[in-house]
Amino acid sequence: MKSKYIALSLLLACAPTIYGKETLKLTADDCCRMALESSQKVSRQQLAVRQADLDRKVADISRLPNVQGMATGMYMLPDMDMMGMNVEMRGAYMAGLQITQPIYAGGKITAGRRLAKIGKEVAEEQLRMDRMDVMADALHSYWTYVAVLDKVKLTESYSAMMDTLLQQTSVAVEAGLATDNDLLRVTAKRSEIAYQRKKAENGADLCRLALCNAMGVDFDSEIIPVDVAQHSENEGSLATDVSALPEIALLRQKVNASKQQVKLTLGDFLPTVGLSLGYNWYGNIKMKGYADVGGGMMVPYTTTMKDNLGMAMLAVSVPIFHWGEGAKKVKKARLEVERSQLELDENSRLLELRAHQAASNLEDGKMLIKTAETAMSQAEENLRVMQNRYDEGMSTLTDLLEAQSQWQQAHSDVIEASTQYQIYRIEWLRAVGRLGE
Repeated sequence: MKSKYIALSLLLACAPTIYGKETLKLTADDCCRMALESSQKVSRQQLAVRQADLDRKVADISRLPNVQGMATGMYMLPDMDMMGMNVEMRGAYMAGLQITQPIYAGGKITAGRRLAKIGKEVAEEQLRMDRMDVMADALHSYWTYVAVLDKVKLTESYSAMMDTLLQQTSVAVEAGLATDNDLLRVTAKRSEIAYQRKKAENGADLCRLALCNAMGVDFDSEIIPVDVAQHSENEGSLATDVSALPEIALLRQKVNASKQQVKLTLGDFLPTVGLSLGYNWYGNIKMKGYADVGGGMMVPYTTTMKDNLGMAMLAVSVPIFHWGEGAKKVKKARLEVERSQLELDENSRLLELRAHQAASNLEDGKMLIKTAETAMSQAEENLRVMQNRYDEGMSTLTDLLEAQSQWQQAHSDVIEASTQYQIYRIEWLRAVGRLGE
């Protein structure tokens, strides 16, 4: 009785864990959405996009006037003696306002603004590329999990089929219509299927953990896939255009950035022109001394200085001679443009090759499904015939077991072909930049 209470207490203690698991019924689209929401990689790149946008705004501000204010207060002891006068600066002040407007900076301001804009576009393309990578990883995990679950169901069906055969063989042995060796063979086959089933269940749990990790959900969550692996009969010709790829956009932006870098380098050795306007106030500066009023009479006087003045200044800076430094730096920058263009051309061909391979794999995947489905239909018909013949005593147990094994293998091939088709489709969409559309 005491042991029953202990068992009941343990069951109640475990109940929150058993029933507290989250169950998620998910489509492939749900999986992608949750993976993107939980991805730290995507979140980091989203922050990078915001930073690049701020850099672009800062670059746009560089062409606007720069306004500066200045204020100074002084209290100085002792007083200064200047040409026989006593200068008192106790509470003197100076204040000013200055506006500086760059008029021409050798094209560096325009180039800098364009570079900042390119930087923002690069960050956005990098974000798009990271999003597609995260989606591809999540979809791979999703369809792999679907395939392993289908394998588990297949082994369950195979196990049920073998249980029926074991029961029939046991009855036949008792009736003297089968031998003990037949019963041992069926039992051994049943144990083999149980082993396969356990391996499939363990594999399904590992795939579930991988999918939980991809989506950022708790590892104890139970996931029930909703989608079924299938293929489209009317997919049409598969595109291989890679112009929409973020990788291509990034390489193009690298070329554009190199061109702007040439202008920046050239701007270091071109004249610059700037206009500065200022207005200053000063006051509370007292000067004390003696003034000759005639007849040798000196009269003390005190005056307070308080005034304001404006100023306008145009500054022009012209580089004259740098021993050919500018020409060499500009040439180096132009060589970088050529190198970036060559990198774009080379990688474009490689990415086109990847797209063609992905499209070819997808076509092959469709053919594999048709072949596997044909073989499965034949295996099902063969099993039906063999089962009828075995029931009528016209075929051996060996023939029946072989037909059952072929039936299992054919169904397993269909599962693998359907799943591989989904993976090929993900790779093709990723290769042409259409994943997530």
